[in-house]
Amino acid sequence: MPVATRRELLEAGVHFGHQTKRWNPKMRRYLYGQRSGIYIIDLERTLDGLQQAHDFLREIGARNGSVLFVGTKKQAQEVVAEQA
Repeated sequence: MPVATRRELLEAGVHFGHQTKRWNPKMRRYLYGQRSGIYIIDLERTLDGLQQAHDFLREIGARNGSVLFVGTKKQAQEVVAEQA
């Protein structure tokens, strides 16, 4: 079962990136395009990355390993604490 669907990512606004004047060239391969001065993130690549991360974390959990979750944005602190 997939971790998320393209529709869920779209509804959450995951595809909206930074302004086109502020970007990191290393992100080029993850960009789908641009619209109205905002980069649009490639959701297919995002879904692939989420699935890889999910599989990796499941493997660590199956071995009773530990994972440190860090949320540096104030808006993410509560979600990170709940999900960890």
